[in-house]
Amino acid sequence: MKIWVSSLAKAPDIADAHRPSHAVSLLSPGDDFPALGLGDLRHHRVHLHDIREELLGHVAPSQTHVSGVIDFLNDWRSDDPLLIHCWAGISRSTATAFIAACLHNPQADELEIARALREASPTAWPNTRIVKIADKLLSREGRMLKAIEAIGPGEVSDSAEPFFIPAKF
Repeated sequence: MKIWVSSLAKAPDIADAHRPSHAVSLLSPGDDFPALGLGDLRHHRVHLHDIREELLGHVAPSQTHVSGVIDFLNDWRSDDPLLIHCWAGISRSTATAFIAACLHNPQADELEIARALREASPTAWPNTRIVKIADKLLSREGRMLKAIEAIGPGEVSDSAEPFFIPAKF
């Protein structure tokens, strides 16, 4: 099946069109989460800033945030569509889509998954702080972070077009 990635603005339309079984919303503290029609058990909401280093007055992605996302994604079946969105569909959401694909494909080559992400979206620039934490939690021994660093930052954009990567590799 597909892992859909979207901006906040387009997330409700993607949810209506593709009927995901689960969704992850990653927004800054104070932002309102969209109603995606999935109910609380199938919609994981995370308040954190899109930063890669600690910054005073901001909520940096932490092990608690990432382990919560991984726990939620463990309940998602990769045969069903998944929707992941952040504000722009570029950083937090692409990192989470990469994590979902790695989690559900433990034998897959991380670089293959990262390249699929880049091919699907020229603007994808996964948040390396989120990826680094997941890499440790999933015991990937640095391969996830290395793969994301290999594809480099995406094209500069204020908002990405919705896209998908396969759920199975």
